[in-house]
Amino acid sequence: MGKKRKDLEMYKKFILQLFLCNMILVTGWFCVKGAQMTRLAATPAFQLRLTEDYRNPKADRFYGISKRAASGQRIVDYVVMEKERKYDLPQSDYEALLKIVQAEAGCEDTEGKMLVAGVIMNRVNSSKFPNTVTEVVTQKENGVYQFSPVANGTYQKARASQETVEAVERVLQGEDITEGALYFAARKYADPEKMKWFDCSLVKLFEHGGHEFFTN
Repeated sequence: MGKKRKDLEMYKKFILQLFLCNMILVTGWFCVKGAQMTRLAATPAFQLRLTEDYRNPKADRFYGISKRAASGQRIVDYVVMEKERKYDLPQSDYEALLKIVQAEAGCEDTEGKMLVAGVIMNRVNSSKFPNTVTEVVTQKENGVYQFSPVANGTYQKARASQETVEAVERVLQGEDITEGALYFAARKYADPEKMKWFDCSLVKLFEHGGHEFFTN
């Protein structure tokens, strides 16, 4: 009788040890999976290597680019703009718009950049100006370029910043803060005779940053 009781106790002890071993294994498995999920959650949602500082305008979405990672690969921010575009520009026009905004308003805030981009698009939509961005930007009046950066070469060398890309994207999606402006000028740097024409021939709408905005 004593032997049976002893065997029973040994059996119970074995079952208990087996149960504890299984619990340790299960707990370890969950810990490993939890660590993997935590690491996955910390990984950037998207990774992308771009050859330019701006995206292809034909793409459906726009991804903001953050600072370069230690590996040399650029990491994509979580800023994803999914709105449909109002304007679908050819690549050449898109790049022209980015360059002129950077050249004219590279030191301005986002609204200042949007205003310049908006004036360009207002001209494209107006019967008084050419009907493509590139033609508007490079237009001459009496042999003089309409935009000074085109004349002095800063337009050709301009490389759009991330903020410029984002500002242009908002305008292409239909965000218009121009109040119908078709002209702008930086009085501080403009030729006095040209500013006289602005003041006498146009209607001043408002000022923002270093620019004054006008319409007919």
